[in-house]
Amino acid sequence: MSLHPSFVRRRIPLRAFGGRVGFLIDKRLLFAGGILLAIALAILTAALASGQMRLPVADVLGVLTGGGERRTRLVVLDWRLPRAAGAVVLGALLGLGGAVFQSITRNPLGSPDVVGFDAGAYTGAILVITFGAGSWLMLAGGAIAGGLLTALVVYLLTWQKGIQGFQLIVIGIGVSAMLTAANHWILLKSTLSTAMAANTWGMGSLAKMNGEQLSLLLWLAIPVAILSLMLAKPLRLMEMGDSRAKALGVRVEKVRLVLMVLAVVATALVTAVAGPIPFIALAAPQIAHVFSRTAGTSIALSMATGAVLLSAADFIAQHAFAPLQLPVGVVTLCIGGAYFIWLIVKEARRA
Repeated sequence: MSLHPSFVRRRIPLRAFGGRVGFLIDKRLLFAGGILLAIALAILTAALASGQMRLPVADVLGVLTGGGERRTRLVVLDWRLPRAAGAVVLGALLGLGGAVFQSITRNPLGSPDVVGFDAGAYTGAILVITFGAGSWLMLAGGAIAGGLLTALVVYLLTWQKGIQGFQLIVIGIGVSAMLTAANHWILLKSTLSTAMAANTWGMGSLAKMNGEQLSLLLWLAIPVAILSLMLAKPLRLMEMGDSRAKALGVRVEKVRLVLMVLAVVATALVTAVAGPIPFIALAAPQIAHVFSRTAGTSIALSMATGAVLLSAADFIAQHAFAPLQLPVGVVTLCIGGAYFIWLIVKEARRA
């Protein structure tokens, strides 16, 4: 089968390992990714320079390259960098989760925060907080366990000789409603201090992000991202339909299950670190698609878009009403509510 000339022109051939491994990169994806990377770096630099102690950009760049005064290094590296870099990493994880689920369900509403996996991760984290296990690792373990158990329940309830995207969304919304009710009941039965701590954390905030959390987050997030990107090609083939993907040699159900697990772990990590953060996973893949104007869903570009969105939202949360700082979840929820209504109206008109 020959490739259309325009298809070839849009792609850049890359080879590695002495030419034994080769692949093509879409020029539009590469261009869009470069722009998003530049925007993310600009927001990161602005976040490092802004605050009660404003710093010149030259001083920030000097610290990042190994120089700078001791006080400036303390402000940039110890106080601001973990939160700013954490926003980039967490936003990328949310974009990954949203891209996987929207591709699997073939529906723009197929997002972890819509189909209930965020609620499940929140339930697991609330149980950890309620029983007094306060370490971040235990909180992360509880969130991941809650998200995976919720995904398993939704998967089993949806399974009928395969997974139907619309059915997964409807069942996920129902499971999410039940878990939300359970979360409220647990908080009502908890002590006042526990309920306040869980509610504050549940609003979504990066204010307590530190270097230790960022380091652990990177160790967990990088393998998840690499494995997801390795499965990006079969995921794109599955978007054409399960029968066509099977004909092309894709083990559809196995790939789908592995990707669902990776996406749930990605969003559960975000919930464990910062609490539930709405909107990003829903919007990032769609904005990436509009921005690149390519067919299908790109995991890499969705991750870049998610990083930009969460970094921008956290910057607004910190500085829009300074000295008052808002939880980043409040900012994303305000923006995402209007976006969600517009998306539903758009899908209803299309139907």
